[in-house]
Amino acid sequence: MSKEELRYLKHNEIDYKRWNRCINEADNSRVYAASWYLDRTAVVWNALVCGDYEFVMPLPFKRKFGVDYLYQPIYCQQLGIFPPAPANIALEFYAEIYKRFRYSDIQCNAFNLPPKQLEELQFSPRKNFLLLLDTDYEILSAAYSKNTHRNIAKANNNRLNYAGGVSLEEFMALKQQNLAANLPKNTYQKLKSIIAHSQYHGFGEIKGVYSQGNVLCAAVFFLRWKNRLIYMNAISSDEGKEMRAMFLLVDRFLKSCSGKNLTLDFEGSMLPGVARFFEGFGATPETYYRMNFNRLPLPVKWLKKHI
Repeated sequence: MSKEELRYLKHNEIDYKRWNRCINEADNSRVYAASWYLDRTAVVWNALVCGDYEFVMPLPFKRKFGVDYLYQPIYCQQLGIFPPAPANIALEFYAEIYKRFRYSDIQCNAFNLPPKQLEELQFSPRKNFLLLLDTDYEILSAAYSKNTHRNIAKANNNRLNYAGGVSLEEFMALKQQNLAANLPKNTYQKLKSIIAHSQYHGFGEIKGVYSQGNVLCAAVFFLRWKNRLIYMNAISSDEGKEMRAMFLLVDRFLKSCSGKNLTLDFEGSMLPGVARFFEGFGATPETYYRMNFNRLPLPVKWLKKHI
């Protein structure tokens, strides 16, 4: 690939039609890289584009103290290069990033392997969890762990009610009431915008569990992208946790989707307790990589702590 084929485009120079065609047709297509999604999460993003949008890479960036840096936007698990690029082309992408930015902390997708060159870039593995749903529910549930079966039984004993449709307003209210830390207002607005867009276009839905008193105690926003059902965002109240409501919710959801050519993407977690929850339903790990480097001048290395 010649240098002329790889272009750095500012946001207003990106052809959305060509961009989305590339993302939609990519073998490693991820909703996080669709223009509508990036506009709601990163808001400000430029891109590297190879040829006539044969390979693309979104570059969410911010500026602080006069320094442009790459970061991973909230609600975006995997970005990187689309479609999967040959090693020589991927190397050109990474080299261009290293040349243009002084600091980077981003997550590539599972198809983007660390290059053997460019030792200045650090790639650290992260776990995602996937569960194939193309078998009968009886087969899926037989793969649950003993602990998962036990918690589903507890939830059933609590006479919880599974709901196939929960309103956006109810979901956001449950989330705001039960988060341990207060999130910035724009964080809630981004999530609300993603859910509203997904529901309007028919590929997003919220499933929930209600207590006997008809109080929503657990809910999950699922987003369907291609053949993936993404466990995009979940929340439980203290009552829901006590009554094991999330175990019931996931079990009922799996029952409704079993036997289809779909994959449940749990989005993974580096937290052992959350990982065990996903693995308890038979999900298996998928590795993707976090890419970071810091070549700020020594006097301003402290910037890393403030980014």
